[in-house]
Amino acid sequence: MSAISTVISKNKLLDRRLSSQRLASTIEGSGDVTETVRQLFAVQSQDFAQSLWSVGLRTPGAHRSDLLAAMAEGSIVRSSSLRGTLMMVAADDLRDILALTAGRTIASMSSRQRQLGLDEETMTRSQVAIEAAISGRNAMGREAILRTLEDAGIRTDSQRGYHILWLLAERGIVCWGPPSGTQQGLVLVEEWIEPTPEFERDELLARFVIRYFAGHGPATVADLAWWARLTRADVRRGIAVASDTLCTTSVDGATHWMTADSPAPSRRRAEMFALPGFDEYLLGYSERSSQLAPEHARRIVPGANGIFLPTIIAAGRVIGAWRRTATNGIVEVVPEPFEDLTPTQSRSFEAAADRYREFCAN
Repeated sequence: MSAISTVISKNKLLDRRLSSQRLASTIEGSGDVTETVRQLFAVQSQDFAQSLWSVGLRTPGAHRSDLLAAMAEGSIVRSSSLRGTLMMVAADDLRDILALTAGRTIASMSSRQRQLGLDEETMTRSQVAIEAAISGRNAMGREAILRTLEDAGIRTDSQRGYHILWLLAERGIVCWGPPSGTQQGLVLVEEWIEPTPEFERDELLARFVIRYFAGHGPATVADLAWWARLTRADVRRGIAVASDTLCTTSVDGATHWMTADSPAPSRRRAEMFALPGFDEYLLGYSERSSQLAPEHARRIVPGANGIFLPTIIAAGRVIGAWRRTATNGIVEVVPEPFEDLTPTQSRSFEAAADRYREFCAN
């Protein structure tokens, strides 16, 4: 395993994370939205519209329509693949992710499944009904799927429908694929995603840690264990197997990992970003105080209820929130900074807001 190679400040840590997360303008990135998702490995996506912008702002010249087209063709899907949370992933990564994460996630919800009466007989009947409804590469929206279950005599009240779909997704039976209205349609994984190679567990762990640190590094063992709901022992095992591809740096005495070929940090610290809520720049780590000062946390997560507002980022740190309003088709982006913006910051934020409006318009 690699020895600690450097010691860096928190400012440098944030510079490197901006680069690994493809936010720094000095990083040459592809205009391919699927490649952006693949670079990040997975994108928090319980809020569909905001997750589209997470990918768009990291993809030069991308528009909302590019994401929808990638979903329609099947190169990007959404599934409850990490921590039981909806994530956007490249389709050919889904099976590998579930192979490592689904077991512990399903086990963590076993008592709730028993409370809802979701035994194996019920799950088998549910799977049969859904497969009959969407086989042949068909896609069906959530409400239609729930009606299908009800028509088959399977109750969907009291969150039973949600948990049925969640469990089938964790088992790799279904995922959310092509656009359907303002969301996505449910599809069968075996029909929608081409077969992918199977790997031994050690190789899966090594591939997993490389992908995470490439898209999020520098980050700690605890960050990855939380993000993927893996054990720390599994993370350390993956690091050991992948040690030739990784390097370390120390921040305030804590070891952080990244890939040896991580892009150089950006030098354009004046640039600002209008990040969506639930963005990987915050949600990709278990410890977020470097990006978001604890005294401002309640401004971004009001009520500490797990709902993350869109954020304004400057020099790698959260300096406020922003909100979107739309009147007669005109999108307004309103900053809500913790402190008044300087004239330079106001101009930089307006440029970020223009990029968001352009993304939404096409």
